[in-house]
Amino acid sequence: MNEANVTRRTLSVLVENAAGVLSQVSRLFSRKGYNIESLAVGTTDDPAVSRITIEVWADKPMIEQIMNQLRKQFSVYSVQELLPERSIRRELVMFKVRAETPDIRNEIIQIANIFRASIIDVSLKSLTLALIGDETKADAMQKLLEAFGILELVRTGMVALERGAYTIGDETKEQTEFNLGKNFL
Repeated sequence: MNEANVTRRTLSVLVENAAGVLSQVSRLFSRKGYNIESLAVGTTDDPAVSRITIEVWADKPMIEQIMNQLRKQFSVYSVQELLPERSIRRELVMFKVRAETPDIRNEIIQIANIFRASIIDVSLKSLTLALIGDETKADAMQKLLEAFGILELVRTGMVALERGAYTIGDETKEQTEFNLGKNFL
């Protein structure tokens, strides 16, 4: 492995929505000695198909080997590397933060507003916030909230989709591209 070319790689894997498929996929990474950095799984618009979004640190030969091995799996329908410049990546992060006074609650609410986070639970001693964004946005908000005392934190793992193209029948059309900004969503 060439350490200089190792980067975070995102794979989108469409698989049969059946028991044991996720275990097969994760075992493949384990057997090859690759650590999965992020893993998110859910059904697609077709209930018989699930999308597994996997992030792993790898260089180009490693990711090609992983993709080839995944394609050999009977339950895998397709494997695609999602390049950063051609994909949208988001993660849900929930923070439960100590907020024992009205002034502290107001400060935390201001931070939530700046990051476009949602307040999803309020109690006399804490606030729970939900944030959707990339890891830099989540890390920045976490750093600010640490001063108040983070009681609990949970991250879903990245989900990602390719930008732009969509298919109608046999034709591929390009959607109108516009950048909504890094902090949108």
